[in-house]
Amino acid sequence: MSWASRRRSKYLTGVILFLAIVIGGPVSYYILSIEKTCFDGKQNQGETAPDKSGPCAILDERYITPYAVMWARSFEVRDGSYTAVAYISNPNPSAGVAVAHYRFGLYDSQNILVAERTGTTYIMPGGITPVLEGTIDTGNREVVHTYLEITDEHLVWERMINPAANIKISNQQISESPVGPRIDARAISVGLDTVRNLSFIATLFDPAGNAFAASGTALPNLAPDGSAEIAFNWPIPFVAPVGRIDIIPLLPPEEAPLYAE
Repeated sequence: MSWASRRRSKYLTGVILFLAIVIGGPVSYYILSIEKTCFDGKQNQGETAPDKSGPCAILDERYITPYAVMWARSFEVRDGSYTAVAYISNPNPSAGVAVAHYRFGLYDSQNILVAERTGTTYIMPGGITPVLEGTIDTGNREVVHTYLEITDEHLVWERMINPAANIKISNQQISESPVGPRIDARAISVGLDTVRNLSFIATLFDPAGNAFAASGTALPNLAPDGSAEIAFNWPIPFVAPVGRIDIIPLLPPEEAPLYAE
């Protein structure tokens, strides 16, 4: 290589190094200093999939234990009018679903669809989520089988807590009112905040553990460490003796603190 060629090579090398320092340095610093988030489309900061798990609220569904529809049943409350109820079990103690679309299908003894009802629910973390639909018209056709299916192709699982876990139920009593059977109970709040738009679903089981009636009610608010009376009514006599009463309070699940278990 001639002297002139060596001089040109040194000059080009110097220019490249200068540009690398002047331009590449700030660019590299900018890239490296960009804060990692749960919305950058990348798998970083301990995530098990892009923007899932680790410090992110959205969880990786591959590590979620599947939920299960434990059972679904329908009960006739008037001629041709049914109430459908189902229990969804979620064994994940700190993972829930904020919105899940469902479909109730009511079928006769020939397994022919009599009626259906669609809606949305949530799936509470670590427990049972009851789903109830009332006043389902069957055109006086008898319902023998009832099914509940979650119709979402993919559910969004999030790190969540159940705010209704601080609501306790006591003083359950069965009585007869002028319009039919009635259950009274007391809802007690064990917490520091006023609870608003609280709903309850009561399910009655016979001594063998088979559900035979269900109803819902609501409270507009419940004061901190306060209590309130709630009541459930049915228009016709019960078809079986009561062996157990489930009264489950419901509130939309809330985002859990980071790494809460």
